[in-house]
Amino acid sequence: MTRKTADAVRSTIRDVAAHAGVSASTVSRVLGGVYPVSAETRRRVIRAVSELDYVADARAKAVAGAGTPTLAFVLEDITGPSFAQMAHGVEREAHRLGHLCLVCSTEGDVRRELDFVETMRAQRAAAVILVGGAADTPEYRERTRRIADSLSSSGSRLVLCGRPPLGPGAPVTVVEYDNEGGAFALVSHVLAQGHRRVLFLGGKPDHTTALARESGYAKAHAARGIDADPTLVLHGDFSRDSGYRLLRLALDQGLHFTAVVAATDMVAIGALAALHDVGLDVPGDVSVAGYDDIPFARDLRPALTTVHVPYQELGRLAVRTVLGRAPDAPGDHLLLGTHVVVRDSVAGAGKGSVATR
Repeated sequence: MTRKTADAVRSTIRDVAAHAGVSASTVSRVLGGVYPVSAETRRRVIRAVSELDYVADARAKAVAGAGTPTLAFVLEDITGPSFAQMAHGVEREAHRLGHLCLVCSTEGDVRRELDFVETMRAQRAAAVILVGGAADTPEYRERTRRIADSLSSSGSRLVLCGRPPLGPGAPVTVVEYDNEGGAFALVSHVLAQGHRRVLFLGGKPDHTTALARESGYAKAHAARGIDADPTLVLHGDFSRDSGYRLLRLALDQGLHFTAVVAATDMVAIGALAALHDVGLDVPGDVSVAGYDDIPFARDLRPALTTVHVPYQELGRLAVRTVLGRAPDAPGDHLLLGTHVVVRDSVAGAGKGSVATR
């Protein structure tokens, strides 16, 4: 039997065994690489695998405990630059430690996330890493706790990156960064330049990442004894289009501001485009700052002042921390620092620095 006929049924391990003149268990030994076989037997099996184009079934290999161990990385939007940086860190560290990294983009679909996690549990993935903020509701905590318990019972481990922790006793590892502290430091820097009317372009009001950054904005004002104007806080999402839309909305409403702090660099990019379209100079007329320090933030003109988040290190740390741990071990909660990167998009408020036209 060969695979020369394109419509042939997919070969099984028994087909390979018959083609090589050995038993199915011998084929398993050769492919698993855990039992000694003669060089001649190995050669015959490998040749049969090649000629039959045999691919071992991943589920069967997982049940047998064979094959390359896997890690699962689950995120909402794979096109987001910050998520891509974190995924890169996970993949590199997983590869270094001999694990295959599988990525799932849920596009915000909770059912899709649950289905993927269940698939990874069935295949005995070493860990499932959930990335990004969420609405911190009782339903979220109950659902995520069930996921953590289910993975733990199958010998796997749940890792939360930038997601709300579940409280004591949950078999999870939490790896996050100082989200609120980064926003506090950034807004403090903007206020130190003399700005008192700072427009904040935030994310969804129930999203934990967005809430932490908005909280940092408010606390920076309070620390300087400045009453933040609530009309200067606008909500959208973390996209470039949201930044553009919110900035134009602020101008259309006649809001007076001399600086803009955006919840992400992508939002800041949209705000920069909107300001350019109405003829306002950055930072001459309006200062703009972002958050994330995505790779091309330094290449914008003007280069963007922002908050550096160690996304790649978050991904690497998530992998290093979870591998080798007992699935039912007590939870870890690791917090990485952030810092402000000062570039060219923020300047002193100056006299007559006005954003309304």
